[in-house]
Amino acid sequence: MTGEVSESIEVAPGELGTSLCALRLCVPDAQERMQLSLSRLGQLTPVQTFRTASGLELFDGIKRWRAAQSLSWPVLRVEVHTLETAGAKVRLLQCNVATGLSALEEAWVVRSLYREDELDQPQIARLLEHDKSWVCRRLTLAEGLSDELTANVRLGLVSASAAVELARLQRCNQDEAAQVVIRRGLTTRQTSRLVEALLATPPDGWPKVLEQAWQPVAPERKGGALRRTPGEQLVADAWTMKRLAGRLH
Repeated sequence: MTGEVSESIEVAPGELGTSLCALRLCVPDAQERMQLSLSRLGQLTPVQTFRTASGLELFDGIKRWRAAQSLSWPVLRVEVHTLETAGAKVRLLQCNVATGLSALEEAWVVRSLYREDELDQPQIARLLEHDKSWVCRRLTLAEGLSDELTANVRLGLVSASAAVELARLQRCNQDEAAQVVIRRGLTTRQTSRLVEALLATPPDGWPKVLEQAWQPVAPERKGGALRRTPGEQLVADAWTMKRLAGRLH
C-alpha cells in the first residue's frame, strides 16, 4: 500500500466504479452545495481512484462524482493511486479527516475491512492508527444496527448520530423506537432521552414509554428562552414582513 499517484487522466463519470460509495452517507444539503459549486466554478479538485481488475474504482470525491452525474458532465479529472482495496478504504478515512466522517461511516469502513478484506482487529487498528478498543466499538456499532434502521439512515430518515443512540438497544427493539424518532422528528438529544427511558424500563413497560413518546415534545430551551415551534416562527416571519411592507409603503 503506497497510495502514490500513478497518473492523472480524464474519465467519464459513468466509467468509474462506485462500490465504496456504500461506506458513505449522502447528505442532501452538502450534495446540493457541491452541485452548485461545480456548476459555478467547475471542478477544482480531481477525484481519487485506484485501479482494480474491473477498472477504476472511486474512493474519494464521491460528492463531486454525484454532482457531475447530475450535471451530465462528459468527463471528470481523476487521479489514479497505487492502492489495493483495503488501502483505498484506509485512504478514504484519511482523506476525510478534516471534514470528519460520522461514527457510523467509520464503523462501516471498519466492518468492511474486517468482513470483506478479512483483516483482524489489531491489523485494522494499526492501519487506521487507532487503538483496538476504538476498532471494537466501531465494529460493534456497524453490526449492531438492524437492517431496517440502516436503510432508514441511508434514506436520510434517521440521522447518523440518532442511529448511534438507537444502537444502544437490541436489534429486535430498534425499529419500533426508530419509527417514533422518524414520525415525531426527534433530535439526537431527544432520541437519547427516549433510549435512556427504554433502557431504564422493564420490557413489559416499553409500550407505554413509546406511546408517551408519540405525544408532542415541549420546545427545548435555548439561552433561557423557549424556542419557537415551526408554526410560531412562520407567524412571526409573516408579521415581520407585514410590518416592513407597511414601512416601505
